[in-house]
Amino acid sequence: MRPASLHIDLVGIGTGHPEHVTLAGLRAMREAGLVLVPRKGAGKEDLAHLRHAILSAAGATGRVVEFDYPVRDPALPYAERVARWHGEIARRWAGAIADDPGPVALLVWGDPGLYDSTLRIARRLEPSPHLRVIPGITALQALTAAHAIPFNTVNGAVTVTTGRRLRDHGWPAGADTAAVMLDGECSFLALDRPDLAIWWGAYLGMAEQILDHGPLAEAGPRIAQARAAARARHGWIMDTYLLRAGTAE
Repeated sequence: MRPASLHIDLVGIGTGHPEHVTLAGLRAMREAGLVLVPRKGAGKEDLAHLRHAILSAAGATGRVVEFDYPVRDPALPYAERVARWHGEIARRWAGAIADDPGPVALLVWGDPGLYDSTLRIARRLEPSPHLRVIPGITALQALTAAHAIPFNTVNGAVTVTTGRRLRDHGWPAGADTAAVMLDGECSFLALDRPDLAIWWGAYLGMAEQILDHGPLAEAGPRIAQARAAARARHGWIMDTYLLRAGTAE
């Protein structure tokens, strides 16, 4: 039976480089009695290996428990598919934690507060744990740093959105800049906007990092080809991009 006062730290670990972890994150890893590490299936072993490398670099000594991530059911409507997936992940967390007194740590790619569902999943646990969120470097920070560009234009609005919404609704109204997460379909190819420029990055912060940028009409097909080749080579890909009206320089 899990203790009612279970403490869980959600530690943002950046985008793959051990030096992305903050001092607070390092301390949380060292203090954790249990660390949960997800296994995301064949071809994605790198994601678990990187977490182990970060724990080793942090000097963590707590017990590490791996668990298998469930697969989403593509036959279900999107909202129901995600809700059921989150519920199953929470059940697997609970099984892995069992009666461990903690504190428990989960290493979250990027930052737990930006386009990540770890917080939503953690709140499904019963009884509700005490949650502490330790922020990490986001993919958007890593992207703009890698390209040495600002996140926004002067006095300009930025919309952070998904590839799904870009496909369904087009360019965000009122935005000078669109930062797009979770786009496995290269939705930028559907935009008929000759004035747009794109800055794209995959495996940000890792040795495998790939960057490209330029006018969307020229760089878009090139990026789509590079993305497909990288995913085939590694078995997985994490990428993001920024679109902006105006020059790519």
